[in-house]
Amino acid sequence: MFLAAISVTVFGQTIRYDFVNFDDDLYVYNAPAIQAGLTIKGIALAFTTPHARNWHPLATISHMLDCQLYGLKAGGHHATNILLHTIAVLLLFRVLRQMTGAIWRSVVVAALFAVHPLHVESVAWVSERKDVLSAVFFLLMLNAYVRYARAASITRYLAVAILFAAGLMSKPMLVSAPFILLLLDYWPLRRFEQPSSTKGKAKILQPDHQRRVVRRLFLEKIPLLVLSAGSCVITFVVQKRATGAIPPLPFPWRLQNAFASYVIYVWKTLWPTRLAVFYPHPDNTLAIWEVILAIGFLLAVTVAAIVFRRERPYLFTGWFWYLGMLVPVIGLVQVGEQGYADRYTYLPHIGLFLVLAWSVADISARSRLRRRFAAAVAVTVIIAFASCALMQTTYWRNSETLWTHTLAVTSNNDIAHNNLGYLCVERGDLDKAISHFEEALKIRSGKPEVH
Repeated sequence: MFLAAISVTVFGQTIRYDFVNFDDDLYVYNAPAIQAGLTIKGIALAFTTPHARNWHPLATISHMLDCQLYGLKAGGHHATNILLHTIAVLLLFRVLRQMTGAIWRSVVVAALFAVHPLHVESVAWVSERKDVLSAVFFLLMLNAYVRYARAASITRYLAVAILFAAGLMSKPMLVSAPFILLLLDYWPLRRFEQPSSTKGKAKILQPDHQRRVVRRLFLEKIPLLVLSAGSCVITFVVQKRATGAIPPLPFPWRLQNAFASYVIYVWKTLWPTRLAVFYPHPDNTLAIWEVILAIGFLLAVTVAAIVFRRERPYLFTGWFWYLGMLVPVIGLVQVGEQGYADRYTYLPHIGLFLVLAWSVADISARSRLRRRFAAAVAVTVIIAFASCALMQTTYWRNSETLWTHTLAVTSNNDIAHNNLGYLCVERGDLDKAISHFEEALKIRSGKPEVH
């Protein structure tokens, strides 16, 4: 009840909010096929035709269902996002408790997932239905995988595969899920440590047996990897054929920004301020020292996670969960003009939250005073994040509040000026619209040419 309550407390306000003029038109209010509601023809189109330059048929169908139920009343669409996010929070707690048996640590991770300010974008933005819907399928898949790991059967494996396929059809970012399952095999499921059944050596992990265990764990992921590969191919083809696709930035720019983005996400996890719906790509403006520092930080944490993997296995699983889940959207393959985006942390964050919750629990385990202090800190942090998320959600009230805030916390943001310009045109305020369009053109023309 606590986890559901904090989710609704933070995001319940969105049922009074409007759509925004950033993809909501493509996904809902200017999409005739969506507005037609749930029909046989619409369902067929969802599976056979890209929608908003993406192929995510289950997310598309969910928008159709919302239009069937609520029409273009934005509050209903927001309510569905809140419901799905709350379900995801409860599923996360359930699966962590099942895997680890650690109730309070699981509560902390789920609570951080529920109210972290970086997750506002995924819940308060109707177009990000794909985030919350894919999260539900992903966590259902993890729940099914835990059952399979404890008592393997074809039926249980099929449940994992079907839920994974549903997740991919909600958001292709889940292509890294087989890698996450391998991490969970290491910890907390500890499937890599299955002892040999050789008589008299039941507790000794023989080298040959160890290799067989590792090989089996990798081989059982092959059908899931095939699904991932298929999703990658479909996404690549759809993105390639999309009209109005943006020209790719030079790979060195994308690589530098990827390293920086990993560190930016970690920093914003700890200090979530100046959040915006769109962060302009830095292009070639990142200083070399910034890139070197980012690489150094990532290498240091990665080495630490590997070195301490036996004593602190949650460091290994949590850190590589974070790195691995971000790979599809870290910017190596360009899928938009943004440098990074809050919404991309939605599921990757679980890895960082695991590291934080289990690290604090380990540090405080030897002393009752430490445990009380850690509990007080956890409650304080959750309340602080919930308060920040509550405020961040208010900026999603409508297009004007969203883009005005974005301009206030970012610089050289041509997208924000452009969308405010369109909003002013709709209102008949042409002078203000021209001012925003001119500013957008000025910023755009000042960017380096890409050939």
